[in-house]
Amino acid sequence: MTEVCTICGGAGVRILQENGRQFAKDCVCRVQKRAERLLGRAHIPKRYEHCTIENYDTDLPYSHKSQVLARLTARKFIDGYPLETGGRGLLINGSIGVGKTHLAVGILQALVAERGATGLFFDYRDLLKQVQNSYNSKVAATELEILAPVFDAEVLVLDELGASKPTDWVWDTVAHILNTRYNDRRTTIITTNYANAGPLGTEGNGRNVMREETLGDRIGERMRSRLQEMCVVVEMQGEDFRQKVKRASFA
Repeated sequence: MTEVCTICGGAGVRILQENGRQFAKDCVCRVQKRAERLLGRAHIPKRYEHCTIENYDTDLPYSHKSQVLARLTARKFIDGYPLETGGRGLLINGSIGVGKTHLAVGILQALVAERGATGLFFDYRDLLKQVQNSYNSKVAATELEILAPVFDAEVLVLDELGASKPTDWVWDTVAHILNTRYNDRRTTIITTNYANAGPLGTEGNGRNVMREETLGDRIGERMRSRLQEMCVVVEMQGEDFRQKVKRASFA
């Protein structure tokens, strides 16, 4: 049995009166239903459907102060969207398990529910696989058909940027996506495990400096530099939440 809104009686609008004039306004039930439809089309994985800004917990014993700051930055971003953000997005980087995807999905959910935005979630590796699969003659979808929603999404969450092995094709595909969205001033929210730094350097004698790979290594320095224009950088530190939960469950 479908519940009828007690405010609007199921009409979806309320008739209000102000200064002697009557006007119609969308009821909260219509706004909520619209947000639910849009979130249903955002392709948020079931594992992350529960993620919101509100339930991103920064009061845990092992929480890091950077996670508190990241949550505050996320809330400020949501409240300022779209006028104050001006098409810029967020580049959220940090080690595994600090809550980057939770925060990104929470931002997307809030932008849809609170700001009326439309959005799309894509895992970086899955997106590249879909594009590669489009080259198969037995697959009906073309590369353009797969990438069109990615180009056109008002808000795009691109999760785990840099997770696929870097090749010339990967770099070209990433450049195509990021440059298109940059030129169209569309908001992109990115998460990555790789440090926001350039490619591996060399010592004075030409030998490679041994250190962990960076975002510049994985997507190319040109695109990493482009991201500095496109996004506000959010650095997150802390312990791996998933490992903490796993150890606690065994204890």
